[in-house]
Amino acid sequence: MKPTRQRIDFLLFLGPAIVLMLAFFVAPIVVNILVAFSDMNQTVRFEEFPTTKQFNKLGKLDPEAFIGIELRGSFYRAFALTAIFVILTLFIFNVSFALILALTTTAVPERMGAVFRAIWLLPRMSPSVVYALLWLWVVDSSERGLLNQVWLLFSSEPLNLRLDHPMAVIVVANGLIGASLGMIIFTSAIRSIPEHLFNAARVDGAGSLSIVRHVVLPALRWPISYITIYQALALLVSFEYIFLIMGPARSTMTMAMLSYTKTLAPGIGGGQYAYGASIAMILIVFGIAVALLMWRLINMKSLLQRPRIEVN
Repeated sequence: MKPTRQRIDFLLFLGPAIVLMLAFFVAPIVVNILVAFSDMNQTVRFEEFPTTKQFNKLGKLDPEAFIGIELRGSFYRAFALTAIFVILTLFIFNVSFALILALTTTAVPERMGAVFRAIWLLPRMSPSVVYALLWLWVVDSSERGLLNQVWLLFSSEPLNLRLDHPMAVIVVANGLIGASLGMIIFTSAIRSIPEHLFNAARVDGAGSLSIVRHVVLPALRWPISYITIYQALALLVSFEYIFLIMGPARSTMTMAMLSYTKTLAPGIGGGQYAYGASIAMILIVFGIAVALLMWRLINMKSLLQRPRIEVN
């Protein structure tokens, strides 16, 4: 009777989650792999299968260069832009800036910190279009732009950041909203540190920086590791803010954007479903490789081990 009861409990509690995972995660990956090894186009038909024709197209050269380096081909360019975007956004904003926000909001009175965190979370809870429209107003190249309203007080030439520094725009726009997740998780971890550790450090004469270094940061090892892995994978497939703020611009054509333009963007190369699927497949493989590498470097396996001391 007991094994039967366990099977019933398993189906009741984990069954729906497994069905959803198969339907919305596993099945799309399988379909993407099948399409990537075909020649599907606007006709939505397989005329050749299996074929590696789409992967051969990824290395096709074009005459345009990237930041002065002879790095040619739209795929290689998108790969380099993706790496720059992920590294800058992840380490400057999603980890470092989020940690600064968490430390700051836990150092001030609790109610003040809670209000600040709630305000900072508003963009994440609002529609992506609203957040993008705010950024379009901020970086507007005309005199109506929020940034230019301040800049023109000191200069006669307005700024056009979307044209002159497009990567900086999407890094800051994605980073500021992405830092909110790390801020909440780091804040929760800091709140869970026993108060007597802080008191003992103060008694020993430790200052604020020493407390952060020797008490807070060691306690945040696992939250920082989690945020680093999770946000790195999220940034690899980041799409909506780049598209809404910059559009399908070549200067911000990451791998996710390139896959979109090759499949769904009308008038600029859309309809190449197999080609877009091959880009997405490489992105999936690269994401898995990054996750496994970071898992090994951070030693996340030790976090999942059973505790050595059991409390009854």
